[in-house]
Amino acid sequence: MWDAIGIIALLGCLFCLVVTLVAWLRKTGKAKKFAIGAGALFVTMCVAAVNAPPSEKPMAAATTESVQPEQVKQAGVPEPVNNTQITAKVLRAVDGDALEVELDGKKETVRMLLIDTAETKHPDKPVQPFGPEAAAFTKETLEGKEATLEKDVTERDKYGRLLMYVYLDGKMFNATLLEKGLARVAVYPPDVKYVDRFRELQTQAQTAKLGIWSIENYVTETGYDETAVKKEEQQPQVAPAQPEPEPKPEPEPKPEPKPAPVAPPVQEAPKPSTNIVYKNCTEVKSLGKAPLYEGDPGYSRKLDRDGDGVACEK
Repeated sequence: MWDAIGIIALLGCLFCLVVTLVAWLRKTGKAKKFAIGAGALFVTMCVAAVNAPPSEKPMAAATTESVQPEQVKQAGVPEPVNNTQITAKVLRAVDGDALEVELDGKKETVRMLLIDTAETKHPDKPVQPFGPEAAAFTKETLEGKEATLEKDVTERDKYGRLLMYVYLDGKMFNATLLEKGLARVAVYPPDVKYVDRFRELQTQAQTAKLGIWSIENYVTETGYDETAVKKEEQQPQVAPAQPEPEPKPEPEPKPEPKPAPVAPPVQEAPKPSTNIVYKNCTEVKSLGKAPLYEGDPGYSRKLDRDGDGVACEK
C-alpha cells in the first residue's frame, strides 16, 4: 500500500508539471490536445498503482532495545559459558562436599551435586573413614579461591543450600573427588546432568581400590557402613611369607693353637730336718759333720763356743 501511495505522490508532482506545460502551450494553440492526453495517462497510472501487489519485504521496525556494554572478564576466573554458571569466592570448606561461599555480597552454603563424601560433622554419626581426608583436600584446594558454580535443575535442597557443580581453573572439583576415591556417586533426580561421566570415574577409582574403595563393603547405595571397617579390623592379619634366607657357607674351622709345653715341676730337695741335736762336737766329728755352720742342721750356740757362726771347727 505504501508503495502505491508513493507512486501517486510522484504522479501528482508530474501532474503539476503537466499543468505548467499546458499553460505554456496555450499560447501556441495545442493546449487542448495535450491536456486530454496527459489526463488519460495520469488516470491510467493511478489505477495501475492502486492495483499493484504489496511488496513482500516489510519495512524494518524500529528497535527500542538498548545495547548493553561488554562485560569485563575477571582475570583468573573462567568465563561462564551460559547463564547457569556464576562466580563466587570460597570462604571455607564445611565438609568434603560442602562449602561456604560469598555470593553477591552475602554468605551462602553450597552442596556439591551428584557426590557424597564420608561424614566428619554429622550430629548422629561418628567420623567416618576417609571423611577427614576429603575435608582436608577440599580445604587445601578451594579455600580462598575464586570458583565457578554451575547449577543443574534444582537450585536449593531442603536445608536451603545451593546445589552446584564446582569448577576451579576450568576443572570440575566434584569429578576430582571421585577420581581420587574420596567420594561416591549420589543421584538425586532431576539433577543428573553429568551422572554417566561420574559413574565412569567412580568405576575407575573402585577398580584401583583408591580411598573409600580400599575397604571392602564400606561403600553402599545409601552411604557408608562403619561396621564393615570393624569387621575388617577383627580379621586376623596374616603376615606375608618371608623368603627363606639362602644358606651362608660355614667358615672353615681355624686350627686350635697347640698348648705350650709345660715344664715338669721342679721338686725341691727336702730340707734337712732341724730337729737334729748333737750332744757335743765329739759326736759331730764322729759322724763326719764337722764343722757345722750356723743354719746347718744340728748347729747350736752350745757347740759354737766362740760365737763366730762355725761350730766344731777344730
